[in-house]
Amino acid sequence: MSDIGEGHGKKGRYCGLPDPYGSKNHSKIALLPVLFDQTTTYGKGTDKGPTALIEASRHLELYDIETDSQVYLEGIYTAPPVKAKTSKQMLETVYRRTKKLMDQGKFVVTLGGEHSISYAPIRAHVERYKKITILQFDAHADLAEAYEDNPWSHASAMARVKELKGVEKIVSIGIRSMSHSELAYLDRPNTFFAHEILEDPHWIDRLVDQLSDLVYITFDLDVFDPSFMPSTGTPEPGGLSWYEVLKVLKRVIERKKLVGLDVVELLPKAADRAPDFLAAKLIYKILSYQFQAKKKK
Repeated sequence: MSDIGEGHGKKGRYCGLPDPYGSKNHSKIALLPVLFDQTTTYGKGTDKGPTALIEASRHLELYDIETDSQVYLEGIYTAPPVKAKTSKQMLETVYRRTKKLMDQGKFVVTLGGEHSISYAPIRAHVERYKKITILQFDAHADLAEAYEDNPWSHASAMARVKELKGVEKIVSIGIRSMSHSELAYLDRPNTFFAHEILEDPHWIDRLVDQLSDLVYITFDLDVFDPSFMPSTGTPEPGGLSWYEVLKVLKRVIERKKLVGLDVVELLPKAADRAPDFLAAKLIYKILSYQFQAKKKK
């Protein structure tokens, strides 16, 4: 087989990319795996998500039909994974590692792990860009002030992000589960509930209009309906489909500047590897949209 991406490639590297495409110096893109699952409360095992996603990615075809592009040619570096025993240690390490990769000129994709990891890369991006909108794909609001007495719980991820100076707003897509206490913290005009999306053919345009010019995406895989993505800690019925998600991602990236990205909450299951592949393909699609859009701007 002659094409890169056909066959398994190098183990432990996204898409199995050999040098120079997977080397640190050549790459414009960096993936930072965070193997952390300490605060999840239902299904556990998201610390194994990044490894499963990277393994699945070694089987991707690296030509993207929709964009007529091969984004791996930009170089995709898979950084050594972050491992930590406590939330404090994890967040500080991810923050420092993200800043360093950004200083090297990389577009950084952070791979979780549970959703609490998102605070650290968002913090690094806010410090770099000063004012950004957070675009949250999620089944859950994640606005609990604390969950089980832990303010750094995965259920409090967006509550902590809201406290960061420079986060102009959080725009949330696909929410369909939350506690009554979270209503007090919900930004209702910027929340696109899953059941409302079904009734509004113009919701994507309305959403894009709510975004500022600089956008960071935090993508919890449970935004998908469990028929597409059953491998999450808390699969909620009534989620979005593959093409619904791609449509909004493409529109956002075409009209705004995407500055960073995290993808979290993959809980791999040995009996069903399709969700691992979906997560790997999702990242490749986002990167394809991102670098195609950069060439046009």
